[in-house]
Amino acid sequence: MAITLSASGRTSPRAVARSGGLHPAGVFFLLAGAFLPIMDFFITNVALPSIDASLHASASELELVIAGYGVAYAALLVLGGRLGDRFGRHRVFLGALVGFIAASAVCGFAPTVGVLIAARIVQGATAALLVPQVLATFHHTLEHERKARALALYGATSGIAAVVGQLVGGLLVSADIAGMSWRPIFLVNVPIGLIVFGVAARIVPNTRSERPVGVDLPGTVLFAGTLTAVLVPLTEGHSLGWPWWTWAMVGLAGVLAVITAMVERRAERRGQIPLLPPSLLRLPSMSRGLVMVFAFSIGFGAFMFVFALTVQDGLHQDALHGGLAILPMALMFFLGSLVAPRLIARFGRAALSAGAVVQLAGLAALVAVVIDRWPHVALWDLAVPLAVAGAGQSALFAGLFRSVLADVPPHLGGVGSGVLITLQQSGLALGVATLGTLYLARAEHNTPNAFATVESVQMVIIALLALGAAALPRFTKASRSCRTRRLGSAER
Repeated sequence: MAITLSASGRTSPRAVARSGGLHPAGVFFLLAGAFLPIMDFFITNVALPSIDASLHASASELELVIAGYGVAYAALLVLGGRLGDRFGRHRVFLGALVGFIAASAVCGFAPTVGVLIAARIVQGATAALLVPQVLATFHHTLEHERKARALALYGATSGIAAVVGQLVGGLLVSADIAGMSWRPIFLVNVPIGLIVFGVAARIVPNTRSERPVGVDLPGTVLFAGTLTAVLVPLTEGHSLGWPWWTWAMVGLAGVLAVITAMVERRAERRGQIPLLPPSLLRLPSMSRGLVMVFAFSIGFGAFMFVFALTVQDGLHQDALHGGLAILPMALMFFLGSLVAPRLIARFGRAALSAGAVVQLAGLAALVAVVIDRWPHVALWDLAVPLAVAGAGQSALFAGLFRSVLADVPPHLGGVGSGVLITLQQSGLALGVATLGTLYLARAEHNTPNAFATVESVQMVIIALLALGAAALPRFTKASRSCRTRRLGSAER
């Protein structure tokens, strides 16, 4: 049963944690723990040229610096949620955070690109164990508006981390602290992570599922294999010239996906709770919301990738200006995230649709500026369109995360959180692999048209999300209890 927390400022965070509740300070530090792994997916975008110069990496090795992290992260997220349910979210969160800090230190001091890639894979794996505990803890300890607000803030944190990642990456690379070039983008995780660990260990309650389930080993292996078979060839194919094995892996991914679905359905029929419970995925909030989160993430991941390349390679800006260029979007996303929970609480699904329309307007203006003023595009020319897009994006992003977990019962909070973040991370990686590859192919001949082509696809996605928001379930107590009862019946 979730615990309703008093808003009294006289109650210390540690005392609240001992009683099983979550103080607002605990919410903040859990969000800070989730911020670092999400930021790390994007922070390397502006550092790749410096990594290349320092470690003499090939194009395919540079892509593996990103892909290795993304594949490990996406493949193990659902397992991370399951382990937290079974062994305690507080314990798994802290243990994974220690692993993430250690892997970040190895990345920062990596002597070769091979060591860097291996450490990035470990980073991704520990991030996959860490992040699901945040949403699951919110789901277990908070109720009603506090829960809705925390979920909306998590969605906002995810978007802010992505944008800030490229900004901080540019600043750190350009600062060249102690002559270390790109290495501080990973080493910065160490002091921040240690602070989060020290505070979270004291003020975050130790929760676990009241009905923990075992690890679905066949489902985990098959799901990880499917994601790997999809993301590796799509990420590496362009730089390697699409050899035969990339197409063979794509075909294998389809086969593995079918086998995974069959194994998971059979496991649920036997009374088990598989890695991806079909009954959970059939909940209206999950089935509709996950599709929308996945589509949104494809467009967002592609945007962050191609924008960084357009500014640095197309406009010949350095890493510092490449990071600063995204600042207007980051500021408006942050400010929008502060008011988004209130707008969503008051206007419901209409706030999501309105956010999508505002984001669409910003992206359209951005494309118009790039096409009209190329190659004499000043970064100030991009500021207003980026700010408009960031403001709209904040409402859409926060609302989608709230909608997906609206009907998930507390004892499946870790599973639901893992599925949600897996789809988000997979969408980000798939956006880079597909639309990013499209951009690279077209940018060789015409950079502004390549940017416009990718952004046109993203605008189509955003337009569909504006319409799709109307199909999301309403958030009412009655609908939640009714759907939860149906899920419980399906499990039995």
